Amino acid sequence: MENKELEKLLEKLHAELEKVDSVDEEGMQLLRGIEQDINELLNQTDRDTMLGRLREAIQQFEVSHPTLTAMLSEISSILNIAGI
Repeated sequence: MENKELEKLLEKLHAELEKVDSVDEEGMQLLRGIEQDINELLNQTDRDTMLGRLREAIQQFEVSHPTLTAMLSEISSILNIAGI
């Protein structure tokens, strides 16, 4: 996978995060952590931490924020396909 694809997904995620207003502080920290992890992934950092946080966020937001969950799932799938 090219970094440009990840960058586009990160931009989409960032835009979606700006729309989210009904998330508690813990959830928002989790989402911001994922955003940071993806940025760091582009610079080759700890992938296990990021993947774990992605899974946790998908579980936490699957009912309350389906659009965000779908985006996080897409990111997770793409990273999985890329062997990350």
